[in-house]
Amino acid sequence: MTTRAENTHDQREGDEPTLRVHLWLETGEGMFFGLGRVQLLQLVDKLGSLNQAAKALGMSYRAAWGRIKRTEELLGEPLLTQARGRKGYELTQLARELVSQFTAWHEEVEAFALRRAAERLPWDIRSFGNSGLPGGPAE
Repeated sequence: MTTRAENTHDQREGDEPTLRVHLWLETGEGMFFGLGRVQLLQLVDKLGSLNQAAKALGMSYRAAWGRIKRTEELLGEPLLTQARGRKGYELTQLARELVSQFTAWHEEVEAFALRRAAERLPWDIRSFGNSGLPGGPAE
C-alpha cells in the first residue's frame, strides 16, 4: 500500500478527499430524525417561519410540515409551537434539546471517523466541517 507521504504529492490543490458522514435515525416506518430535520428546525428558530425555512432548504412547505409532523407523531410531543405575539413558529424545549444533542452526537461521530480515516487510509482527508449544518443537503 502507498504511504500517506508518498500519496500526498500526487494530490492537486483542493483535491483532498473530504469526509462526509450522514447519520439519521429511522423506525420501521421510515425516517425519524436526521440532519435534514436539524437544519429545518435550526432555520425555523432563526427565521421564525416554517415556510421561510422550507424555502431556504429548497423544499415545499408541505414537505417540511410533513417531516415535522411525522417526527412529532413518533415522539408523541410537539417540536414547534405558535410564536408568542406574532405569526410563525418557535421551537419547543424538546426540539431545542434534540437539535443540540443530535448535533453534538454527529460532530463526535464525524471526529471519530476522521481520526480513524487518518489512521487507516493513505490520503490526507479533511473534515467537511460544521457537520454540514445549516445549509447542507436535507434528507
